[in-house]
Amino acid sequence: MSRTIVARLATLAIVLGIWFFPVPAGLSPQAWRLFALFAAAIFAVVANALPILTSSILALAAAVLTGTLAPEQAYSGFANGTILLIVVAFLVARAVVQCGLGQRIGHMVVSVFGRSTLGLVYSVFVVDAVIAPAFPSNTARSGVLYPLTFSLAGIASLSLSSALWLTAMAANPLGTEIARAFGVDITFGSWLIASSVPTLTAMVLLPLLLYRLIPPEVTATPAAPAAAKAALATLGALSRHEKIVAAVFAGMVALWALASPLALDSTAVAFLGLGIMLATGVLTIADIAREGDVLATFIWFAVLFTLSSQLNELGFMGFLGKRLAAAMNGWSALLAGLVLTIAYVLLHYLFVSQTAHLLALFGVFLDVGVKLGVPAAPLAFLLLFATNFFSGITPQGSSANLLFAGSGYLSQGELYRLGAISTAFNLLVYVCVGLPWLAAIY
Repeated sequence: MSRTIVARLATLAIVLGIWFFPVPAGLSPQAWRLFALFAAAIFAVVANALPILTSSILALAAAVLTGTLAPEQAYSGFANGTILLIVVAFLVARAVVQCGLGQRIGHMVVSVFGRSTLGLVYSVFVVDAVIAPAFPSNTARSGVLYPLTFSLAGIASLSLSSALWLTAMAANPLGTEIARAFGVDITFGSWLIASSVPTLTAMVLLPLLLYRLIPPEVTATPAAPAAAKAALATLGALSRHEKIVAAVFAGMVALWALASPLALDSTAVAFLGLGIMLATGVLTIADIAREGDVLATFIWFAVLFTLSSQLNELGFMGFLGKRLAAAMNGWSALLAGLVLTIAYVLLHYLFVSQTAHLLALFGVFLDVGVKLGVPAAPLAFLLLFATNFFSGITPQGSSANLLFAGSGYLSQGELYRLGAISTAFNLLVYVCVGLPWLAAIY
């Protein structure tokens, strides 16, 4: 019997086992059955029993057909502004790659920083940080970075650039929606302010750590800047499309930053950027038609977000939070917050999707922390940042890792060892630098 079949049978056993298990006191049958479907959907993804799209669609269909959720509840995620923001931003990001602007930025940075191996690593981090706010898909950004580096530096960079910007990773906006239920209102600007100090600190220090852990055979690369300049010369002057994309990109970031004081809707800003690109011919209907992955992403994001939100509304998250809080009763707020954050990071060894991890655990951990007296805003930010920097803990910890993990530059054993070390280092930075910064601004 194949491993896939075993995993699928285990998924079926989980959903049936939970479904027919006596409903715990304090929970409604509806909440318990929805938990059975949600837990099975997440397990199917973690165990590689089913792709995340297939798993989420089956869970949604089962929720409606069994009467666990009313149709209007089950389909509410498809009209959610945050989900639409992610999908539209995916399409806008495609233009950055398609017009060649991402490649040009990479060559420009290498021409400045590329005289040494360490400088090349920093150039990867800089390119990634610059383009990240327009790329809600860290997987898409990995395709831009991969030609610049085959090594762990790409994985490490993506884990931090995704934490720097609200729009740099698709799960970030979903996390802000969940945090809002706890009274934490996070905007593009407030995210950047909160993330800037710990993330930039990690971006400065992590390349030095990697340089020590895996010393390069060649430390000086004097020819790299000249090669980058030659590549830039080949590209020639900025094309019309590149100029438009750069202007739209800058305008979207500026409007997102001003969304709160100007009372602008962030999703509408993304639609405006997409509309301009379509009107100017930078993107075409044919380009959008080729983006089949965007539709798939829209569906499974909407479904899993809806299931997670309905679990919260039905009281399941609060129920689970109370049980965990009771087990940690008497702990100080600081200790509880630290333990919850560390546990949240370590549990990513069991996940292959950052989004699935966030939807399964973020709301529960935040609820437990609040019940134990941990300030909601600092804990929410710390867990959201962790959802990004723990992506490198394993080669399969994010789909963005796959290109680099498959390059053969490092063995699987080295990727696990270095991933654990770099993740632990990032955790240390975010706790020692980020926590005091968050306490100061909140």
